Amino acid sequence: MQELFRGHSKTREFPAHSAKVHSVAWSCDGRRLASGSFDKTASVFLLEKDRLVKENNYRGHGDSVDQLCWHPSNPDLFVTASGDKTIRIWDVRTTKCIATVNTKGENINICWSPDGQTIAVGNKDDVVTFIDAKTHRSKAEEQFKFEVNEISWNNDNNMFFLTNGNGCINILSYPELKPVQSINAHPSNCICIKFDPTGKYFATGSADALVSLWDVDELVCVRCFSRLDWPVRTLSFSHDGKMLASASEDHFIDIAEVETGDKLWEVQCESPTFTVAWHPKRPLLAFACDDKDGKYDSSREAGTVKLFGLPNDS
Repeated sequence: MQELFRGHSKTREFPAHSAKVHSVAWSCDGRRLASGSFDKTASVFLLEKDRLVKENNYRGHGDSVDQLCWHPSNPDLFVTASGDKTIRIWDVRTTKCIATVNTKGENINICWSPDGQTIAVGNKDDVVTFIDAKTHRSKAEEQFKFEVNEISWNNDNNMFFLTNGNGCINILSYPELKPVQSINAHPSNCICIKFDPTGKYFATGSADALVSLWDVDELVCVRCFSRLDWPVRTLSFSHDGKMLASASEDHFIDIAEVETGDKLWEVQCESPTFTVAWHPKRPLLAFACDDKDGKYDSSREAGTVKLFGLPNDS
């Protein structure tokens, strides 16, 4: 795998927004990348060979777009979560918003269930709302007594995971939403969680700068990755489950081999990284950093999306 990056370690930047980019995500077929920004918009790019070509900008939110995700099996639909107390579902075929769902608070995290039927959204008041993806109505709502960070279904769609401010991973049955288990994962704030596409592991990242890898069936920690020095903000597994990218305020993204924990590569960045996402079919990593505003240094774009893994001679 290291051999691959020796010839494919180029990173390219693509202008995307007029302010920093909080979230990037690939459509299930890998043809499109979406980005959500502090500038209140989402952008969608088409992947053409070794570059991203901007297809459209999606306006409508009244506040920052903090997180977005695509439908798990329909490559035309994505959903955005915003501080304006709504979520919006967009269709790239019509480039229109097909639904705006009002929620109770400022939304900060969102995920789509693996079966495509439900969207879960979490807000700043630690309420998670489950929305029917077809009727756009709320099916259930849970108020938690702890700080909810990231949320995710397992790949089998029968459990719902939350990372929390006390360093725990809370697991609920789905759709019953009954507590199954609470795992003390980290001594400090547990920030992010991702499931590997093969269904074998999930990973969590925390404020203690550690990434821990968990066995899905046994719910035990298999190994830790400790090359970052700052709180782990974002994680992504490669399409084959063999690589794990993790990032923080460190000026590099760590790419680890999942089975050994060994470092495969370091992607250099000039500033903290907010979001990373591996392509669903190729060893390409999309990411976005805390770009400095163009006002102070005209050579730097305010809101770029970056792509690592391109051929060095491209």
